[in-house]
Amino acid sequence: MATGWGSLLQDEQQLEELARQAVDRALAEGVLLRTSQAPSSSDVVSYAPFTLFPSRVPSALLEQAYAVQADFNLLVDAVSQNAVFLEQTLSSTIKRDSFTARLFDIHKQVLKEGIAQTVFLGLNRSDYMFQCNPDGSTALKQIEINTISASFGGLASRTPAVHRHVLSILGKTKEAAKILSNNPSKGLAMGIAKAWELYGSVNAQVLLIAQEKERNIFDQRVIENELLARNIHVIRRRFEDVSEKGSLDQDRRLFMDGQEVAVVYFRDGYMPSHYSLQNWEARLLLERSCAVKCPDIATQLAGTKKVQQELSRVGVLESLLPGQPQAVARLRATFAGLYSLDLGEEGDQAITKAIAAPSCFVLKPQREGGGNNLYGEEMVQALGRLKDSEERASYILMEKIEPEPFRNCLLRPGSPARVVQCISELGIFGVYVREGKTLVMNKHVGHLLRTKAIEHADGGVAAGVAVLDNPYPV
Repeated sequence: MATGWGSLLQDEQQLEELARQAVDRALAEGVLLRTSQAPSSSDVVSYAPFTLFPSRVPSALLEQAYAVQADFNLLVDAVSQNAVFLEQTLSSTIKRDSFTARLFDIHKQVLKEGIAQTVFLGLNRSDYMFQCNPDGSTALKQIEINTISASFGGLASRTPAVHRHVLSILGKTKEAAKILSNNPSKGLAMGIAKAWELYGSVNAQVLLIAQEKERNIFDQRVIENELLARNIHVIRRRFEDVSEKGSLDQDRRLFMDGQEVAVVYFRDGYMPSHYSLQNWEARLLLERSCAVKCPDIATQLAGTKKVQQELSRVGVLESLLPGQPQAVARLRATFAGLYSLDLGEEGDQAITKAIAAPSCFVLKPQREGGGNNLYGEEMVQALGRLKDSEERASYILMEKIEPEPFRNCLLRPGSPARVVQCISELGIFGVYVREGKTLVMNKHVGHLLRTKAIEHADGGVAAGVAVLDNPYPV
């Protein structure tokens, strides 16, 4: 997958001039982040980091990722409805991982009281890398699926124009035309709108649970604006506001500042640091309501690494998706090797394997948000410390995916344009809506390509490591 921009990456003067023009176009298109110095204010903003050129992606793998997304939507939905599977799968993890345990406690409380919501909405993003095999062929391998606060659907809809602009400046109009149109935010908003409509109260609002310090607000605003165009009003509140001003009536309808809420869209609540005691109480209040949660607590648990590892076991997909052998085959084709670290012989063997060949594995905790995984020597030290402890059950081991590096130029505010060896990660956005037991929507709605320098093992755009990109299909 060598880059096709080789000669262009060698002319420093031309790169600097192109970078200036690309940055101006990115700002004009709204490819924006708030600054780290003032994350609560939009008075001063900057462009979100991006690549100067689109990165080559094999068309066949892009098509495969799109084709399997509806299957992943079905799978996440099936897991979220299977309380026995969730309990069995997470039983060892919740003993040692307090964050997953708190989520699971809320899940159990809601089940005990009876689930009030009847409409379910999933907005997820399945992330992949392109494994480079010894024979030179490439294969699509899943890194993870994000079932809560799957971000960059808004900004990803603004970046194709930037790369088309760069290629047009170079007179490469044929190449510019190959950059795919992409509008995940429209599809994500369509899912929220469908859930809002099925909730059935024309004056009810969408409640977006936001962080106080949100650099990525413009990504969220794109979705808000799409909803407003459909005459659906969004209110942004923090967990603390829900705790102070949220309430349920006797039918468990949710009210915020006296206004009924149809859909709760979480852009917060996926990391332990997002929760105080007050915030946990607010989350429980939201979960107990009949508002459509995106995601509900069971769907958040369905996105944990431990569930991902368990899904790769022989026979598990077949039991969750009975009578769907083709979907099972499509899903399984994307799985990398995943290993349990539960106490016992199976976990011991996985640890021995990883310590013997550390460059072939990644150690993953049950965390979202990037920057949490352990590699190489760090992984070996952690496994040495964990090997006789129950705490190891709160991690999984994954085969390390080895993509073929390529050269591109990365643009970041305050840094000179840098041509480096890179690898990419492709995300496909999925949307599904279920009413009772009936699936009323199940589709893919767009993609996100993120690229990073090969020296950065882990982390996404929000974590400050990867940059936004576009696939150039080859």
